[in-house]
Amino acid sequence: MIRYRLKCGKSHEFDGWFADSGAFEKQVNQGQLSCPRCGSAKVAKAPMAPGIARSGLRRDRGTEVLRQARNEMLKDADNVGDEFAREARKIHYKDAEPRGIYGRATDDEAKALREEGVDFHPLPALPEDQN
Repeated sequence: MIRYRLKCGKSHEFDGWFADSGAFEKQVNQGQLSCPRCGSAKVAKAPMAPGIARSGLRRDRGTEVLRQARNEMLKDADNVGDEFAREARKIHYKDAEPRGIYGRATDDEAKALREEGVDFHPLPALPEDQN
C-alpha cells in the first residue's frame, strides 16, 4: 500500500491509499477519484515529506541520553573487570587511593557490598549490552 497526499482543483487536501503508484494513475485517468469535500474530479498529488523506514537498532532520544551519561561516568574511570567487588572494598576501606572504577560484580557480590556500606551504582543498560 502507498499513501499519497492529494489536492483537488479547489486546493482541498486529503489522503488517498492505493495498492501502488500505477493504481493511483489508473484511478485518476478514469475519473474515479474525487475530492471528499467538494466532489471535484480534478485531483493531483500534493507535495509531501517522504516516509523513511528505520532499520537496525532504533536510537531514540532516551537511549542517546543514557549513552552520553554512561560515557561521561566512564571517561576517567578504570575498568577493573571481574575484580570490581575486591577493588571497591579496597577503596572503601582506604587500602587503595580513591578513584573511579567500573567492572562486573555478581548479584551476591553486589548484595554483600551494599550490606558493607560500599557506595556504588549500576551503570545504565544500553541496547548493545544485550548482544
